[in-house]
Amino acid sequence: MHRNTLPARALLAAAIASLFAGHAAAQQNPAQQATSTEDNQATVVVTGTRVSNRTVLDTTAPVDVISADTIKNTGVPEITQALSVALPSLNFPRPGLADGTDTIRPATLRGLAPDQTLVLVNSKRRHASSLVNLNGTIGRGSAAVDMNTIPTGIVKNIEVLRDGASAQYGSDAIAGVVNIRLRNDRSGGEATVSYGKRITEYEFAVTPPVAGANWGTQTDRERRDGGVATVSLWKGLALGETGYLTIAAEYKDQEHTERSGYDTRQQYPLVNGQFDPREATINRFNAWYGEPEMKQSTVFANAGGSVSENLKWYGWASYQKREAESGGFFRRALQDNNTIQIYPNGFLPIIAPDVDDFSAAAGFTWTLDGWDMDSSFSYGKNKMDFTIQNTLNRSLGAASKTEFEAGGFSYDQLTYNLSGVRQFDVGLASPLNVALGAEARREGYKLEAGEPDSYRNGGVLLASGLPTASGSQVFPGFRPTDESDSHRTAYSVFADFEATVLPSLLASFAVRGEHYSDFGSNWSGKLAARYDFTPAFALRGSVQNGFRAPSMQQQFFTSTSTNFINGVPFDLTTFKPNDPAAVALGAKPLDAEKSTNFSLGAVTKLGRGSLTVDAFHIDIRNRIVLSENLTQANVRNYLVANGFPGVAGGRFFINGVDTTTKGVDVVLNYPWNLGAAGRFDLTLAGNYTDTSVDKVPQTAELAALSPAPVLFDRVNVLTFEQGTPKTKFTASGTWNLGPWGATLRATRYGKILTPGTTPALDHTMSAKTLVDLEGRWKINDALSLALGAENLFDQYPDAYPAALNTTGNAPFTNYSPFGRSGRFVYARLTYAL
Repeated sequence: MHRNTLPARALLAAAIASLFAGHAAAQQNPAQQATSTEDNQATVVVTGTRVSNRTVLDTTAPVDVISADTIKNTGVPEITQALSVALPSLNFPRPGLADGTDTIRPATLRGLAPDQTLVLVNSKRRHASSLVNLNGTIGRGSAAVDMNTIPTGIVKNIEVLRDGASAQYGSDAIAGVVNIRLRNDRSGGEATVSYGKRITEYEFAVTPPVAGANWGTQTDRERRDGGVATVSLWKGLALGETGYLTIAAEYKDQEHTERSGYDTRQQYPLVNGQFDPREATINRFNAWYGEPEMKQSTVFANAGGSVSENLKWYGWASYQKREAESGGFFRRALQDNNTIQIYPNGFLPIIAPDVDDFSAAAGFTWTLDGWDMDSSFSYGKNKMDFTIQNTLNRSLGAASKTEFEAGGFSYDQLTYNLSGVRQFDVGLASPLNVALGAEARREGYKLEAGEPDSYRNGGVLLASGLPTASGSQVFPGFRPTDESDSHRTAYSVFADFEATVLPSLLASFAVRGEHYSDFGSNWSGKLAARYDFTPAFALRGSVQNGFRAPSMQQQFFTSTSTNFINGVPFDLTTFKPNDPAAVALGAKPLDAEKSTNFSLGAVTKLGRGSLTVDAFHIDIRNRIVLSENLTQANVRNYLVANGFPGVAGGRFFINGVDTTTKGVDVVLNYPWNLGAAGRFDLTLAGNYTDTSVDKVPQTAELAALSPAPVLFDRVNVLTFEQGTPKTKFTASGTWNLGPWGATLRATRYGKILTPGTTPALDHTMSAKTLVDLEGRWKINDALSLALGAENLFDQYPDAYPAALNTTGNAPFTNYSPFGRSGRFVYARLTYAL
């Protein structure tokens, strides 16, 4: 990267001068929703191309179209879950005991980080979540878009571009692009009520009880929990002669699931040298490990119309309120971090985040001297506040409260786009499609402290006379020193050219320049082509460079907790990269991640069906990661020597990981007309993805210590390389006959590794196949009923051996690409309005 080679003033001038710019085509000629495999060949897409009539099988890069019915016909209708079962290259782990990540869960495309996939709504950039994932989960260190803030009822279809597109759309599009297309109906609608529950049984390994214990063991459980009730509605309304207003509302009430193991540890202090009698009666399934408790209300409106024959307007707005509760690790009665006067039987602390998410957009399209123009403003904000319940501040003793406001954070994004598209006849086999554009964006991140009791130390000592940790147990509140309120600006200009150069050769070229006020400038380019050897067979490919700007969350998140080393309290901090203590350890201002992407694929039309095969190779340099906790004695001594006494060390975000990701996607679609037996649509798909870590970060300051601390250890390296499945295969068939319909789907996830600090602590989850089945009956013209089961055969990831689950709290890996909640049985009633 070349810093400051593209000044903001020059970019802004170029933006104003080039009033003909390019997301415009996305608002024109909306794609018809594919209702079957056969229809899919003619589906017009707007993602990855700015030509207004490009169909899904005629593009230079692979684009999947996920219909609204595919999303609706899932047990828990939510966008990310529907994408995970529809796309073999996308996974949606469902971690537990991971603080806020239990509530806002990120997805991964092609095995890359969640924040390396760009999410659009109606071809406009969607704002990210304010949460940065900090715990040991897939996507550690990333802050991604929460697609589940969008109600399923407002979705017309979703287009997924499985190809890098930074030159077309800007930062974050290294792995690909997810474009959520909104309904624009003037009439019709649906009201849907669904309810489902987990009906499941699971097995786990148990650590033997302590010698002389009389409370036994248990190695399996039956559970009936995790009920999910969803009420949703969408309605299309006419505005004047041509306008539309589509409104969607959704309410979800989700009960938590609990998949803990049997905790054989001693719970109470000894009484006269003997086990407390309560040891034999206490509930030893003492953890919430699974889906969180959640109440979620969402509204979304999309509207548009004509001001005049040449001027049209559009806009949308949404709001979601999400109240969640998830558990931390159980605190036993005998532990030092319990106050027995408050919790004589120990306690399970509850992390209860409230999420408020708002978005709005407004724009106009018009024609100017042959240019199809588009001008828009969009705004989005995600705010997350934490309440810690059923807990205590041990340093306050018996006077401690049991509920604390721990503070929170917010992220907001304001974007202006000006774009235009025009075709020119330049003597090629088709007109040259030219798109020019400019964008200005302002981003903000704010972190607010909690109430004083959530973070302060009250001075009450342990019985041993040693000090105890500060703040609320499981999640100490943010301190005033953690607070920040920061902003940055970004300006970009782009040009995009596409044409059929020869009768059988389609080619496109895109270039984009961006300037960020915090780290500097970047240029991205993309060259793509497609050659049709026959009407039924074509080769396509692309070469490009891409980038991802460091997020505001990575640059400005900070938190502090107390750690004890040999009984002495130290502050352990997640530092900002510019914090003086982090700088002393070698931290530097974050720079952009850079990528080079290559793809080569083939498209074959098989009568009414199709087969696509697309290989990809992605080199990413300077990836931003969260370092290890640097708490070694030589680090502490180094910090003391450099003016930071009382600081135990910490961690910080740093550039420096290089990776190579390569693989292939295969998708086969084919419809069968079975005559009197109805119609059957078949989809077979597979993905192979392999990632290798080629370089890890280091700093001169830490390298000079002996032994040199490791900034990115084997756990994180192996998480990149083996923490997501290398293979994933799906087979889905949908049958329809008159009022009857059914969908049968099987998804096979390849094995994954949950790495430990040494090979002896590694855990491998073997390949698993999940089967989903749904049957549908259209009772009359308006009313329909569906019954189904996800994970019909009740598959779980392989449980940890007892040696790796000594607490009993978490018997399954958080890396599982399908979670660990078991079979889900549901019913859904839909009424057409």
